[in-house]
Amino acid sequence: MNDSRLACLRAFVTFFALAATAFARPDGSVDALVIADFEGGDYRGWVATGTAFGTAPARGALPGQMAVEGLLGRGLVNSFLGGDDAMGTLISPPFRIERKAINLLVGGGKFPGETCVDLIVDGRVVRTATGPNDRPGGSERLAWKSWKVADLAGRDATIRIVDSRRGGWGHINVDQIVQSDQTLEAEPARRETVATARYLHLPVKNGAPNRRMKFTVDGKTIREFEIELAEGKPDFSVFADLADYRGKTIVVETDAVAGSTGLASLAWAETVPDPDGLYHEPLRPQFHFTSRRGWLNDPNGLVYLDGEYHLFYQHNPYGREWGNMHWGHAISPDLVHWRELPIALYPREFGDWAFSGSAIVDQNALVAAFTSTGRGECIVRSTDRGRTWTEFAGNPVVKHIGRDPKLLWDTSTKRWIMAVYDETDGRRDVAFHSSHDLKTWGYLTKIDGFFECPDLFVLPIDGNPDRLQSVLYAADGRYMLGRFDGEKFHKGTAKQQLWYGNFYAAQTYNNTPDGRRIQVGWAQGTKFPGMPFNQQMTFPTKLTLRTTTDGVRMFAEPVDELASLRKRTHKLPDEKLFDATHPIPGLSGDLFAIHLDLHPGASGTAGLNVRGLPITYDIKTHKLSCGDISAPLDPIDGRVRLQILIDRASVEVFGNDGRVALSVGFTPPAENKSLSLFSKGGEAHFRSLVIDELSSAWTR
Repeated sequence: MNDSRLACLRAFVTFFALAATAFARPDGSVDALVIADFEGGDYRGWVATGTAFGTAPARGALPGQMAVEGLLGRGLVNSFLGGDDAMGTLISPPFRIERKAINLLVGGGKFPGETCVDLIVDGRVVRTATGPNDRPGGSERLAWKSWKVADLAGRDATIRIVDSRRGGWGHINVDQIVQSDQTLEAEPARRETVATARYLHLPVKNGAPNRRMKFTVDGKTIREFEIELAEGKPDFSVFADLADYRGKTIVVETDAVAGSTGLASLAWAETVPDPDGLYHEPLRPQFHFTSRRGWLNDPNGLVYLDGEYHLFYQHNPYGREWGNMHWGHAISPDLVHWRELPIALYPREFGDWAFSGSAIVDQNALVAAFTSTGRGECIVRSTDRGRTWTEFAGNPVVKHIGRDPKLLWDTSTKRWIMAVYDETDGRRDVAFHSSHDLKTWGYLTKIDGFFECPDLFVLPIDGNPDRLQSVLYAADGRYMLGRFDGEKFHKGTAKQQLWYGNFYAAQTYNNTPDGRRIQVGWAQGTKFPGMPFNQQMTFPTKLTLRTTTDGVRMFAEPVDELASLRKRTHKLPDEKLFDATHPIPGLSGDLFAIHLDLHPGASGTAGLNVRGLPITYDIKTHKLSCGDISAPLDPIDGRVRLQILIDRASVEVFGNDGRVALSVGFTPPAENKSLSLFSKGGEAHFRSLVIDELSSAWTR
């Protein structure tokens, strides 16, 4: 081979080697210079001070932290070591600026000078970047930031990563710092579209990068949120209700790359996506509330007015996962048949989310209190039965470190009370505030030991109006009995537990027409794989206080309105089983309400199998179980009475007339719709077994 051909071959080898290196680099350029990728076992010359950064890069999320997304490789700088109160700095070795830009992945707190990355030249900060989060909510996703540094070419520089902040989002995440002649920070992709119909359909791909999307009309931002925008075939579509902007030109921007197919595939329609399939999806619960699209969690603003039970709730309209917190809204005449209405409360701006709260009736209007994550506790008022809301001009009415205000009327002092979760001074308390007009509030007292979403109400003992007790609980549902005197809660018992399993952030209804205290909880963790919605509410229950051998305890039983769904009733004969399983003949389905009177024997376990999920009573340990969830339950006169609600992806079990309640989410095999009785290790007597087949509660 002659010299010229050999030189040509070497040139080709060199070119392809450089090209392969380029395509392996995050910016795809052959001229990229990696300052740090944080993939090693230590910081490789970077100097750490304080405690926030440790001695080596993190490998993803740290204990107590949400999932960290968007990093390259396995390692990154993560100052959440030990939590948000850790502080320190991390300083690079000196390097020379040799390209037109420095690109870096950044996430975490948005506090300039406190959670930031600084470029330092001649002892001065010449460029800086922060994460996107400065209030509750948000995510740990890293995104590209780009510093244009052509004017600093040839200068020596260092990079300093700073965490000098305590408290929420008091940390910084950094990865992949690269010099390049290209910038990687996304330029907004943009599309103008005229609102020719009520709904704008938005394509979603589960697991796709969260894109920040903004709608602007006449220069004013009307919506701003994050969405897993589908590039290519979507998993499903969500929708934005833009009825108020019909005929207007809407500018849609995202941080997706220019030419985004997701942005190009937005479509207008007069209906929500797939209206014919709505509520008929394979895993859609048929008598537990779920939202048409997207995520839900805490029930909010439970209140009755003019024939309507209102269910407001924490809602992400734009995806299956938590985020973008709005107040969704549904109404029902009977707590069973729900109709979803347009969103009640939108965030005031991106990052200032509408967190949990409550509602009451005042002078035939609805008044709600909610946490604005950017401001504090806020008051809104509706004179059209919750369809539209007006903010109080003096918001926030309470400003503190905390959330989730619960409003109630105190008859003894004739004033409004706000019970609100409070984290001032690092404690976990419920704080009580009072007001005569729902506008001006004064602090009263606190009680410790309760976390998030408080509720406070009064119930009679054994139905006796002369024997009243106050009930206080928070998000985990563990309740305390005592006396609230209009200023202070006086403890009467230790915390007690009624609910077990998938149950969180429950709230009770204000202003019910018959005086019942009706509770709805979030069935936290109930999953619906492959569905365009996520999470459900528990079925509404009536709460009572009753005297037991252990003292006064709270009971929960499904509201009587469930009977409106009864389709057919089957009464089975008494049956005794000894170490055997007996399929229930002629019954197969996924919607049932079951009443079972079980007389356990002297040993073993007995119960009911529901689509492969065992509901078990252990005679020796006096324990009631549903799947992996268990609760203590003593027999009464040798009997255990169970009421069991079975829906598409959940089971609720109420033991001994609601002495304990279990909420269990599960994903049954589609082909298994069987029911069977069983006993193991002894004899059990199944008496008074009544099975109601239920119909769907969904209406269009």
